[in-house]
Amino acid sequence: MTIATAPDPFIQDGPYAWFRLAISILLSTLGGAGMWAVVVVLPAVQADFGIDRAGASLPYTATMLGFAAGNYLLGRVVDRFGIVPPVIGSAVSLGAGFALAAIAPDVWLFSLAQGVLVGLGTAATFGPLIADISHWFVKRRGLAVACAACGNYLAGVLWPTFIQWSLATHDWRETYLMIAAICLITMVPLALILRRPPPETAFATAPGTPAFGAQTTGLSPSALQWLLVLAGIGCCVAMSMPQVHIVAYCVDLGFGVAPGADMLALMTGAGIISRLASGFVADKIGGVKTLLIGSVLQCAALFLYIPFNGLASLYLVSLIFGLSQGGIVPSYAVIVREYLPAREAGQRVGLVIMSTILGMAIGGWLSGWIYDLTGSYSMAFLNGIAWNLLNMAIMVFILFSGRRRRPSIAAAQ
Repeated sequence: MTIATAPDPFIQDGPYAWFRLAISILLSTLGGAGMWAVVVVLPAVQADFGIDRAGASLPYTATMLGFAAGNYLLGRVVDRFGIVPPVIGSAVSLGAGFALAAIAPDVWLFSLAQGVLVGLGTAATFGPLIADISHWFVKRRGLAVACAACGNYLAGVLWPTFIQWSLATHDWRETYLMIAAICLITMVPLALILRRPPPETAFATAPGTPAFGAQTTGLSPSALQWLLVLAGIGCCVAMSMPQVHIVAYCVDLGFGVAPGADMLALMTGAGIISRLASGFVADKIGGVKTLLIGSVLQCAALFLYIPFNGLASLYLVSLIFGLSQGGIVPSYAVIVREYLPAREAGQRVGLVIMSTILGMAIGGWLSGWIYDLTGSYSMAFLNGIAWNLLNMAIMVFILFSGRRRRPSIAAAQ
């Protein structure tokens, strides 16, 4: 028997919920350094260690693997103990990870520091924070989830700019030490602000809804979960091509590091707009349709990278790409909350987010391997497009297999 409890308007969707969302965005922005720093320093690391492009991509892949595992494992921790312990652990892990990477004598220790410490540390400030904030909103859950996910993209705007500025006067090792200090000093006190537990109404079933969520499909929860995992891998193998290799791509074309870093900041800044827009859209039409729209637009943007490789056109295409794909990843969290149990939100959102990060990890390395094999990024873009089509096919399948519960059936629950 389920408890029919309406959400508390003074707690969920209330002033404290929005304040908590603001703190979560700030934490996500700070912790997001772990995902973006290694992308900007990739050419410098490659030169320092004397390795090829695929080898230089390994630290990013290691970071994404640690980030992926952390989203699922720490999501389970959040379900049991709340968000504060994982975020404090994140601050310590990021500080230690960046410091160890800064003194690494070879790419193997650098990759280990990135994967185990930086990757895991970054994880707590993405999927777990998104799952936590989803409990504090009902009417504006899509928008709140999208806003929380924007912290990761704000990191993609601010950190590359900071790192580019630092590299003008310091080497990448000194820059890493500065990042370590910033994360440790700022994140711990911010985490302590989030000590208040979610309201009990976040886990109760409101009248007129089934026990597991507001919607259902003809699929079992397990089947739906694994379809979302596969879809997450597909969309993010595609997404990783521009995000991971845009700086290196610009260096290869003779434009240098600075334009590539600017393009990365541009696409992630545009991604913020896309994420916020997707939140509004998801509150109106649901997560599946919102994700499908983003996936179609991302695929179209990837096609544009192939014929347009001039400096001005790359800036424009990077803007289009950012405006296209920013809402994809947070839409998975909305879908999980629409179809799957609220009390398992941490681990279920974490598992899907883990799959998207695995897609980024695989795609980042795969694009570097294809570049080494062919001497160009053209085939890497085509590879991304193929994976994007897989994501689109899965979303169409879920959309047509889904149906909204009839009120009479939901009431019978």
